[in-house]
Amino acid sequence: MSTPDLNLLVTLDVLLAEASVARAAQRLRLSPSAMSRQLSRLRETTGDPLLVRAGRGLVPTPRALELSQRVGRIVEDVHAVLRPAEALDLQRLVRTFTLRGSEGFAESFGPDLIARLSDEAPGVRLRFVQKPDKDSAPLRDGSVDLETGVVGETMGPEVRAQALFRDRFIGVVRTGHPLCRDDVTPSRYAAGRHIHVSRRGLDKGVIDEALEALGLERQIATIVGGFSTALALARASDLIASVPERHTGALRQGMHSFALPFPTPEITVSLLWHPRMDADPDHRWLRGCVRDVCAAT
Repeated sequence: MSTPDLNLLVTLDVLLAEASVARAAQRLRLSPSAMSRQLSRLRETTGDPLLVRAGRGLVPTPRALELSQRVGRIVEDVHAVLRPAEALDLQRLVRTFTLRGSEGFAESFGPDLIARLSDEAPGVRLRFVQKPDKDSAPLRDGSVDLETGVVGETMGPEVRAQALFRDRFIGVVRTGHPLCRDDVTPSRYAAGRHIHVSRRGLDKGVIDEALEALGLERQIATIVGGFSTALALARASDLIASVPERHTGALRQGMHSFALPFPTPEITVSLLWHPRMDADPDHRWLRGCVRDVCAAT
């Protein structure tokens, strides 16, 4: 299969905009005969006449109308890519960024991040959205600018990832809970009634595997899909929630937290983005802000 001549995209964009070979030739500084040859090549390449005679002028075919908006966007994107990068002017930057993360990230890191953005770039708005899964499609299609989370097997191979911080699971109960008193041993922990967090609704996780290695098993009273739900239930009952420490700092205020009395794997929370945003100066600045805030919080 031969490689298409991408210069034809610019020619097609101008021809569809002008609906005239003569005017298109003038815009592209070509002779009318050269433009006619370009139109012939476009017809051969697309398999469609594109522009047909109607009285003294030319009118686009249905195929040409279908292509017009798509071709225009592609040509604009090409011009943007080839245009020299402008110096980043944060005080004049007006843009909304979408950041997708698990429950607790916005509550724990959002206030400091928003404060920094407001100070450096008052025209920037941050939209936080929940992360129901690890599908990379939102990063790929541009509906999400940045994502935070643990790198998983389902993440697209092209997605960039940079570690933000390491986290560990801790136990959390309401103030006045029996586990607030005395040392929490593996047996005391396992003997309580627990809230298990699993977005996929799984019955067990890494904590259950760690207890199993000690010959213990915890009683799971309920399974929820997020950390904030687990903590809300624990706050209003005698149930025990086990959640990441740094990720849920703001959500745990007013509750009693304790280190788990057995080792569990640490998790690495990373910043994720699509490689097409690598060189975007606005995006690069935002990534730096998120890294700095997570390092300082």
